[in-house]
Amino acid sequence: MKGQWGLIIGIIVVLVISIFAVINVDPVEVNYLFGQNEWPLVLVIIGSVLMGGLIVGSVGIYKIYRLQQRVRKLEAENERLKPDSSERSRVKERQKAKKEEGVSDSGQT
Repeated sequence: MKGQWGLIIGIIVVLVISIFAVINVDPVEVNYLFGQNEWPLVLVIIGSVLMGGLIVGSVGIYKIYRLQQRVRKLEAENERLKPDSSERSRVKERQKAKKEEGVSDSGQT
């Protein structure tokens, strides 16, 4: 359901931007570092939206990549810190022995 809402909101945003861009078709002067040119405002708006989307998408992909690396690292550390089955059985035996000692000590008094 969460993905469906994201898709619906995305479609609405695209429609609003498209309508806004199509309404504004007048030529505007665009200044570059090395010159200037006249472009239809619709192309400037759509180009700006696409560049913004690419920038936000790249930052999002980078963050997801870093988080996946961290998850892998933490999972490996978790596996390393987990005692193996033989260690667990030794720990259980020690705990059982301590309980039996506690029971036998309290019975001697």
